[in-house]
Amino acid sequence: MKISRLIILVFLLVQSFLFAQNKEVLFTIDNHPYYTDEFLRVYNKNLDLVKDDSQKNLDNYLELFLGYKLKVEKANKIGLQYGVSYQTELKSYRTQLSKNYLNDSKVTNKLVQEAYDRMQKEVRASHILVLVDEGASPEDTLKAYNKINDIKNRLSGGEDFVKVAQKFSEDPSVKDNNGDLGYFSAFRMVYPFENAAFNTNVGSLSKPFRTRFGYHLLKVTDKRDNRGEITVAHIMIVKPTVPDNQLEAKAKQTIEDVYQKIQQGEAFETLAQQFSEDKSSAPKGGVLQRFGSGQLSSEEFENVAFSLQNNNDISKPFQSQFGWHIVKLIDKHPVQTLDAMKAELEEKVRRDERSMLITNSLTKKYRAKYTHSSNQKMLTAVKKTVTADFYAQTWETPLNLRDYNKTILTIEKVKDVTAEDFLNFIQVQQKSKIKTAPVSKLVDELFEKFVDEQLTVYHTDNLENEFPEFKYVMDEYRDGLLLFDLMEKEIWTKAKMDSLGLANYFEQNIKNYQWKKRYNVNIFSSTDKKIIAKAKKFLDKRKSVDYIKEQLNKDGKINVMVKSGLFEEDYDILPSYNKLVKGVSSVATKDQYHFVVEVLEVKEIEAKKLTECTGKVINDYQQFLEANWVDELKKEFKIQVDQAVFQKVKNQLQK
Repeated sequence: MKISRLIILVFLLVQSFLFAQNKEVLFTIDNHPYYTDEFLRVYNKNLDLVKDDSQKNLDNYLELFLGYKLKVEKANKIGLQYGVSYQTELKSYRTQLSKNYLNDSKVTNKLVQEAYDRMQKEVRASHILVLVDEGASPEDTLKAYNKINDIKNRLSGGEDFVKVAQKFSEDPSVKDNNGDLGYFSAFRMVYPFENAAFNTNVGSLSKPFRTRFGYHLLKVTDKRDNRGEITVAHIMIVKPTVPDNQLEAKAKQTIEDVYQKIQQGEAFETLAQQFSEDKSSAPKGGVLQRFGSGQLSSEEFENVAFSLQNNNDISKPFQSQFGWHIVKLIDKHPVQTLDAMKAELEEKVRRDERSMLITNSLTKKYRAKYTHSSNQKMLTAVKKTVTADFYAQTWETPLNLRDYNKTILTIEKVKDVTAEDFLNFIQVQQKSKIKTAPVSKLVDELFEKFVDEQLTVYHTDNLENEFPEFKYVMDEYRDGLLLFDLMEKEIWTKAKMDSLGLANYFEQNIKNYQWKKRYNVNIFSSTDKKIIAKAKKFLDKRKSVDYIKEQLNKDGKINVMVKSGLFEEDYDILPSYNKLVKGVSSVATKDQYHFVVEVLEVKEIEAKKLTECTGKVINDYQQFLEANWVDELKKEFKIQVDQAVFQKVKNQLQK
């Protein structure tokens, strides 16, 4: 990883903050001051994250920090801070970060406990969905509600759930699953759906309920103890991309051959590395990330995996929609204790629809925390403009809003909110289909909702003032985001698009892009040295790979496997040979395996073509451009480092 990218990354990580006691100007860039407190804070925060000891050296770190700030200055100089995408992403990040400061511990703890209790079980349910948008008109909403009730009446009258789902459900997946959603636990479905599932008895049909997708009917078909999570390894032979009986038969035969070798005592992990076609897990011996029910795309795979009882148990070959598998159980992970899961559950609650319950609690606290007053005269004026058209969602704000550009709400005596803002709020609220009457009472209700919203906005807007650490993180993210945009513009895109410069760099550094000696080979392997000896004899007689496999793999036993291809000299068993030449090698042994290699062709060391190493060349070219770019920035900007102040920083850190 390039040094500057490392600095970008570590600057964005939120760790504990250590503060400097005295704030002095450490250096300036074009008279823009940068202070010792920021330098000390960032250095201390990142000290344990940086593995390169040279970067822990204060002189070196100052150079890195200075280079970082030079790039930020450049980004601001060319106006990247005004970019729409930059502003959007910065706003999005601030919104996400602010969620950590918008919390009610009492309500959160209650929701965490509820979620943990539900996580002890898994529910299997089927559903029927009638689509309707959250902001749908009353007519469309009523139409959908009546439809779901008609469907409920059919089911209550004894009609088959699957047939009714196939005919009436508007969930696109119904054609594949007949409405069956499989097993799930807490947080796997939207909160209202989860509530209905856990509050409905097995075999029973729920009442119609609404989520953001529409109206649902839910039938619970089973409840069981949560199986927890599981870690497995697998060997996979991929299903052919197009129907082909011959290829499908070959895939099945391969998985059966591998399974036979496992039965003969060969190591699962080694076979996974050699033969599994799941490229992401094969190098790790087939080990997959741990998972729970409903988290994979294959129920067949999950059921086989969870059916294994003891660590190191191995399944027979089985087929999923993705191909053939053999699964080995590594470990089972039961549901943890509440204490162990609390932090994780709190984060999930904050990201879930449950958070609305927390929001409602917070608004009550903000009312008590922040002084606020309303202008009753302006509120009365607003009431006169709102008509019964609101209920039909056809009400419009007055054409002339000049008279409403006056304060209707004041927060903490520093923030004034206008009646025009409230009128716009009322117009938007029409979509909520509030039925409160008469209109004057409706406006009072909406005003209370408006006050809650404005108090929350005020609290959120002032997080930097109330929480120093929030400000520090936002400042660092702001700089880091600018720097990423700048690097994309000045370095990364240029390196990809500058084909002539890339080609010139490649030619000037061709020595760095060389193929090692390569061999086009058939590598025969077996745990039985006698079998490999027989394979060598057949090779000496110029027998084909298929002939040798046919002769040596008999009576249902897979005694020899073959790997063919063009490999570099350091591949697998090849380094065990001092010198490979065209023809048949001697027998070599590695771990528990014996090998013989048929060398079909030898390719000597040669330069790669640019097309054979484009990714690496682009990456190297980017580093080259960046290294020279920092030197250019130092010429573009006037830099002054106060060495006396820097020495104070050194002394402080060395205490």
